[in-house]
Amino acid sequence: MSAGTAIPVRVTKIDNVANDIKRFRLERLDGIPLPTFSAGAHVIVSMRDDGVLRRNPYSLMSSPHQTAAYEISVLRVVDSRGGSTFMHDRLREGDELVISHPVNLFAADQRGRKHILFAGGIGITPFLAMMAQFDRDNVAFELHYGMRSREHGAYWKDLIDRYGGHRIKVYFNSEDQLIPAASIMGHQPLGTHAYVCGPERMMDFVLTTAREAGWPKENIHSERFLAAMSGKPFDVELVRSGIMVHVGDHQSILDAVEAAGIDAPYLCRGGACGQCETLVVGCNGGALSHHDVYLSAAEKASGQKVMICVSRFEGAKLSLDL
Repeated sequence: MSAGTAIPVRVTKIDNVANDIKRFRLERLDGIPLPTFSAGAHVIVSMRDDGVLRRNPYSLMSSPHQTAAYEISVLRVVDSRGGSTFMHDRLREGDELVISHPVNLFAADQRGRKHILFAGGIGITPFLAMMAQFDRDNVAFELHYGMRSREHGAYWKDLIDRYGGHRIKVYFNSEDQLIPAASIMGHQPLGTHAYVCGPERMMDFVLTTAREAGWPKENIHSERFLAAMSGKPFDVELVRSGIMVHVGDHQSILDAVEAAGIDAPYLCRGGACGQCETLVVGCNGGALSHHDVYLSAAEKASGQKVMICVSRFEGAKLSLDL
């Protein structure tokens, strides 16, 4: 099954929190509390955009202990496939949406004696709930938050006011400030866990630095949701369903399959969870273009599997076991 039973919600408040970032408050239509969740969880937001169904994952940034509403933040993405543009330009207070039940692929490890959080840009969102949880449980943590500029960074002033400058460290690219990951990772007590969420290059840098500093793999955690890539259109044969679907240049295979009425499994829609892994029956002379972070290099090279939420096909027809 996909990301859980759908929950109808109403947008009760929209705030501009930084340049190109909006915060949305979502409440159930029936007025009862939303499902409980753990810090680091996300929901899939379904949007009806002029007859097109769009589904995007967004981290829950509100406190896990306050479920009268959920809060998410959305960055306006240049060359967006439509989700962030819809949320920024079309959505109004009072409008209705449908969300999934929360799913957590980025939970804090409760064994950690201390937690170091590395955030880049909109990657701050899962850490907002995480820090609220740590603070409530009196667990040691510190945040290192890199932003494009003071104007493009969301929540950093409030975080310093709430948790103090000794726990919240901010860095601005416009002021030639970079997160000193090597010195941070090299001076932590045993039992510390590190978490990173943000742009790809920043995440790769922090993860590489942690490995080079000798951190155990199980103490390093990351969340990387990728957008489906654009490319040339192609056709997909769904062998078990006995139908052919067309994948447009700005459409994912998963989007096209769902538009054809097939309920394919997913949890993140960002190439991270592995739920939409699909067996490849044939490539008809073409080549898979993998864009996920789930499959190993060997699995990608084998051409036998594909993550249909973010990956594409370069050729005329792809046959899948769906």
